[in-house]
Amino acid sequence: MHYDLIIRGGRCVFPWGEAEADIGVRNGKVASLSVSGTDEADRVIDARGLHVLPGLIDAHVHLRDPGKPEVETLETGTRAAALGGIATVFDMPNTSPSITDVTMIDWKRDHIRKTAHVDVGMYVGATRENTPDLAMLEQQPGVCAVKVFAGSSTGNLMIEDDAGLEAVMRSGHRRVAYHSEDEYRLQARKPMFHEGQPYETHSVWRDVECAFLGTRRIMALARKTNRPAHILHVSTAEELEYLAEYRDISTVEVLVNHLTQVAPECYEKLGGLAVMNPPLRDRPHWEASWKAVRDGRVDVVSSDHAPHPLEAKQLPWPKCPAGLTGTQTIVPVMLDHVNAGRLSLSRLVDLMAAGPARVYGLHTKGRMAVGFDADFTLVDMKAEREITNDWIVSPAGWTPFDGTRVTGWPMATIVRGTVVMQDNEVPGAPTGQPAKFAP
Repeated sequence: MHYDLIIRGGRCVFPWGEAEADIGVRNGKVASLSVSGTDEADRVIDARGLHVLPGLIDAHVHLRDPGKPEVETLETGTRAAALGGIATVFDMPNTSPSITDVTMIDWKRDHIRKTAHVDVGMYVGATRENTPDLAMLEQQPGVCAVKVFAGSSTGNLMIEDDAGLEAVMRSGHRRVAYHSEDEYRLQARKPMFHEGQPYETHSVWRDVECAFLGTRRIMALARKTNRPAHILHVSTAEELEYLAEYRDISTVEVLVNHLTQVAPECYEKLGGLAVMNPPLRDRPHWEASWKAVRDGRVDVVSSDHAPHPLEAKQLPWPKCPAGLTGTQTIVPVMLDHVNAGRLSLSRLVDLMAAGPARVYGLHTKGRMAVGFDADFTLVDMKAEREITNDWIVSPAGWTPFDGTRVTGWPMATIVRGTVVMQDNEVPGAPTGQPAKFAP
């Protein structure tokens, strides 16, 4: 039998366990998990010595397009994702102009087809003005979810009051994604601090109660309206314990940074390159995040890739903007955690493939099975590498993991049967498409 692509000899991570298998791809879909030795293909990849994962998903990125080409674009951001072993990204709406109406959704869908190296889902931002239209907007092709900034945003992309949040929840039916820091507490505490204080002051201002209060308010409204909620970048032990009682209506994202970097050491080492929202926190919260990963309370691990110019990040606190680069480095960092024994490779696949697909309704991605999109991330679990700034393709040009040595490295990224990265090279023109979600 003839295929477009055969991946031979890899150790494959299936939903039912690991096994060596030869995978056949035809017309961008998985056609066989048991290709014979006599079958042929237009292209054959020898995956002996590698693990073959379903194409990994970074469900939380800010590619700054349109608006800030000096720090990121869809082309550079998806190139970074491909180099890092990511086959699909979900891009946030706080661009300039923001993605809040049909006109901008249509523009972005067309832009993805022209410039993206991997597949892209789009968040649509909730505003007070577009709240009545959200039920329609969440159904537009390529839209992964409505995003609500309940705190920490600019312009009209913030809905911080209960009445506004409830109105969003009553418009539409798909799961809504939330930045859940409480804006009222943030503003009330702001006068307590002043310019030039240590960077770790960021975690004092945006304290545990700021995050926990925001999450409690959102879950009360989710219960009231029966609208499923996805709480983004959960960062506190208190939230993780609390959300365990809301599994029927909530899902949970934790960021790679909150699993990797610990305060106060990260602020002492990195200064403004450790400033993000919600903040990096101290060891008890790091330990609680890993406990939640191990016992199944976390559904998704993402990067929250949010680049800013290096010179801006070096400004004194609080003038330095919050946000870190991450989509190119999340897979190597998480593979290193696997090698360190903090989670299994199958749990990593659950958090970065099956989990995002389940939470967002991405029905033909997230697992290796016949009929699914032929998305694969091939990794060498024994490869030892150093993450460096000069590897980063974002125009921002920096990573908080510069100088970090890791064991485990992405060797190829395949999207719908097309090899978009192999051996640290992105060989072809952009072939990414808007991702397809269940209604």
